Amino acid sequence: MIRARLSFATVAALFLALALSPAADAAPAGARAQDEAALRKLVADQTEAWNRQDAAAWSKDFAEDAEFINIVGTVFSGRPEIEKRHAFVFDTLFKGSHSEVSVTKLRFIDGGVAVVDTEHRVTGFTGLPPGVQATEPGVLRTRMRYVLKKTRGQWLIVAGQNTDVKPAPTPAGASPATDRR
Repeated sequence: MIRARLSFATVAALFLALALSPAADAAPAGARAQDEAALRKLVADQTEAWNRQDAAAWSKDFAEDAEFINIVGTVFSGRPEIEKRHAFVFDTLFKGSHSEVSVTKLRFIDGGVAVVDTEHRVTGFTGLPPGVQATEPGVLRTRMRYVLKKTRGQWLIVAGQNTDVKPAPTPAGASPATDRR
């Protein structure tokens, strides 16, 4: 058996080298670009599915055990429930609606996890859920946040939350009906 005695300086240098080197599971730059493209495509595909009112396609990238908090704070657990609830809104309040979605922030976290923030502009809706009001006449704006996990090479949504953007408040002393800016 060979025993090596390392000086404190040697151990410190090795530790520093390991600490400053990329993590073993960090994706190379090319892989990171591919992951970003895949996440942006997922958002684009989901937007197209919304515009077709296709609940199965809209929900396909949710993990089987995902949780989704909708615009009024209701929690849907599991892809089947998420799909079922979206089929309902596509057949009622949001039937014929159109959504435009932009990715506002995308960040990667160690361990194959990503967080994607988006802004949605929805028009053509026939009604809105109780407590939700249009951000401006005929337009509902929302912000969506997804947490995704890469599993067997595929990004799946494990958690999502949709929040409506409230209309701008009416300035004090102004009448909401007469002062529209």
